[in-house]
Amino acid sequence: MSKHIALGVDIGGTGIKAAPVDLRTGEFTEERYRIPTPNPSTPDAVARTVAKCISKFSPSKKTPIGVAFPGVIQDGVVKTAANVDDAWIGTNMRDIIRDYAGHDVYVLNDADAAGYGEYRHGAAHGRDGVILMTTLGTGIGTALIVDGQLVPNTEFGHVEIGGQEAEEFAAESARDRLGLEWEDWTKNLQRYYSEMEKLLWPDLIIVGGGISKSHHMFLPHLRLRAPIIPAELRNGAGIVGAAAWAANLHHRDDKRRKDDEKKAKKAASKSK
Repeated sequence: MSKHIALGVDIGGTGIKAAPVDLRTGEFTEERYRIPTPNPSTPDAVARTVAKCISKFSPSKKTPIGVAFPGVIQDGVVKTAANVDDAWIGTNMRDIIRDYAGHDVYVLNDADAAGYGEYRHGAAHGRDGVILMTTLGTGIGTALIVDGQLVPNTEFGHVEIGGQEAEEFAAESARDRLGLEWEDWTKNLQRYYSEMEKLLWPDLIIVGGGISKSHHMFLPHLRLRAPIIPAELRNGAGIVGAAAWAANLHHRDDKRRKDDEKKAKKAASKSK
């Protein structure tokens, strides 16, 4: 793979998807590869499947690889696990995938990956300021990007509004569960996004998830300060974002390594 290519992997509750991404355009350079998520979705079973997805594209050791996961991740360790086995909690995801795949990887939350993908190559491309990405599905996933910097692991779907967690009344699943017409669900979205504006003062709000295909049914009826627009990358956002995130961190780590080598050589020459 060329220096402009990174590999993105997106772990979901039903499928694990991967594709190489051209970092200049955000486009897949090969057809996306998908394997059903193992059941049970234990760390070993999922890591083996991720390894298969990675090996499908035969990346070089220098190819950045990013993996998006449905849960909070801190320093490579999974803290929460949505739609996958609870055995993931406390697991060092970066280590276990490295062991199975034979490649170093960078890991991040799936909503963060989708938001970063939209910032780099989608609906928020080229935008500065505060960008809030929300995915409306079974719950509400969120990503916050401030002047190009991702603020990881935000959980704004769990913000309490009127004594209720937001996703209980504003997620797409709530529309189905409560039997709401578009107009009534839009009122619930208005409550949610008005609260987000009060707390975060975003310059742009992006709405993703499968429901974004029907954005014309609800987005035009929301009254907000910030523009609110549908996501552009659809199901590819997580892969694109994971790849772009990995490329940034790979570049950072490579620069640190080279700087450390220079310092070591300089110190060695002085000691002679």
